[in-house]
Amino acid sequence: MRPRTAAAPLLTAATTVLGAGAAALAAGRYASDAALKLAPGRPPPGEPRLTVHATGDGTVTLTRSLASERPGTYGLVARGLHAVVGPVVGDEHPADCVVRRLERVDHGMVLPGTRAWLTPQVYSGNPRDALGLDHAEVEVPGELGPLPAWFVPGPRDTWVITVHGIGTTREHPMVVMPFLRALRVPVLDVAYRGDPGAPRPADGISRFGAAEWRDLDAAIRYALRYGARRVVLHGWSTGATMALLAALDSALCHRVVGLVMDSPVLDWPLLLRSFAAARRIPAALLPLAVRAAQGRTGLAPGQLITATDPARLTVPALLVHGPGDTLAPWEHSRALIARRPQLIHPHTVPHAPHAAMWNADPAGYEEALRRFLIPLL
Repeated sequence: MRPRTAAAPLLTAATTVLGAGAAALAAGRYASDAALKLAPGRPPPGEPRLTVHATGDGTVTLTRSLASERPGTYGLVARGLHAVVGPVVGDEHPADCVVRRLERVDHGMVLPGTRAWLTPQVYSGNPRDALGLDHAEVEVPGELGPLPAWFVPGPRDTWVITVHGIGTTREHPMVVMPFLRALRVPVLDVAYRGDPGAPRPADGISRFGAAEWRDLDAAIRYALRYGARRVVLHGWSTGATMALLAALDSALCHRVVGLVMDSPVLDWPLLLRSFAAARRIPAALLPLAVRAAQGRTGLAPGQLITATDPARLTVPALLVHGPGDTLAPWEHSRALIARRPQLIHPHTVPHAPHAAMWNADPAGYEEALRRFLIPLL
């Protein structure tokens, strides 16, 4: 029998520690995938699935919840279904139900028993099919390859470049296209890395706008090459973060004359925690998810807040946000405004979920947008 050495217990302990460390690393990586590899077509964090109880006479009856009672207009989405619901109608509903106007069904069927959720993405398809707007399918030369985009022409030489946020697609910005068309403003609605039809980053993960903004920079170059003299950037969620970073760091930032930020994401660890929790990742794994995401993305927890320092901003900005936003806290937007109150103009929308400011109050949103844009055109 070989004599037992003092190194044996140490080796066993080290192996145990290494095994636990590997398990923690794997768990953190799995949990971080909830946000870093998010694909469109899933409910946003905190968005409950609602049961369709009945339809009829241009209405749909949904499970009663804070979500189903929100004011405004939203997409109603399930696998194979995209419909649009309008405001709550009538006063007498069953105690557990809410009746909303059923505006239209784009595809699929709204049937009793369907489990669906609400989304700010109201239109499905392309600008011609969804809105009757003439447009061109174009490709923007991006850092990783060609980026698909829709171009809606207009006679002005100031273009609006729109960019969607995490968990949605370039269909989301179509909510403002009819308004911008009425102002005769050309619109370039661009996809970016990781989107359907766009090139994917080598590691396949999101960086919450910290790298994606360079695709928006490419869209600015495209617009200037094809007739724009000036551009306004309009982004939602992480797209708003991209717009702010482009306005600050693009080599062509002197051609950016205005910025519209709808629900900007500045606290990426909070967003990641929310997505992970919505995927039922155990709470004990959430700190591991943040650490794993930090290692995978190269982003420090406060990096987006530091990178978007409004002291460097030189153009006017409209910041549209809801105090009830649980994914991108209003307090960060309020801090931006406080730093540059002469340049950053707020428009708050109560009772609106993340990136759904237009949905909750379309008329108020478009009036704020009109007042902001007219002097820039």
